[in-house]
Amino acid sequence: MPILNEAQHTIVSNAVGEAELSTSGEIVPVLAQRSDAYSDIALMWAAAIAFTAMSVFAALPAPFLDLWDSLVGGWEHEWTTGETASMTIALGLIAFVGTWLLLLIPAVRIALVPSPVKQQRVREEAIRHFKVGADGRTHGRTGVLLYLSMQEHRAEIVADEPIHVKVEAEVWGEAMADMLDEIRKDCIAEGIAAGVRDVGAVLAQHFPRQDDDRNELPDRLIEL
Repeated sequence: MPILNEAQHTIVSNAVGEAELSTSGEIVPVLAQRSDAYSDIALMWAAAIAFTAMSVFAALPAPFLDLWDSLVGGWEHEWTTGETASMTIALGLIAFVGTWLLLLIPAVRIALVPSPVKQQRVREEAIRHFKVGADGRTHGRTGVLLYLSMQEHRAEIVADEPIHVKVEAEVWGEAMADMLDEIRKDCIAEGIAAGVRDVGAVLAQHFPRQDDDRNELPDRLIEL
């Protein structure tokens, strides 16, 4: 299901076109629902919970075994080593499957992903899209990708090498701040448009538009 409607796409596209009127740079805004499935993180959580459940049972088996006896009729019996081992394995499997099913809920899974992992995955995905859609695709290598990942609540700006040399990473902070201020108000299109305008202003300082400049990349929002 699309994140933005046609009118909202138009807001961003218009912002890109206006920003590029004063610069030879090319701005590519990209909007993603999420940057990774985080299946490896879900697997780690499921394994950790299963191991913890098995460890607790191994340390304190009596309460679990008494509970089981009461559930199957209340008759106590002497648990053999084999039966106790089988119960340990069964408990681990139940904990693993239960945790995995819980983590199928996107909000739960993303909440349990450590913040540094989110930041790294979003950055990696932004760079991947930049290499596919903007890297080296302009005459002066003046492409900039503005990437927003909704579920992670993260944004990245990736630029061609000539821009990276002239513009320090901290300079993009204002564009990020303006964009996120609007997005926090649930004004996603307006936020991306604000970020695009700020990026355009930075590019205009270092890469002003030339008389023979031509539009080399589409002025539109790419929604993944």
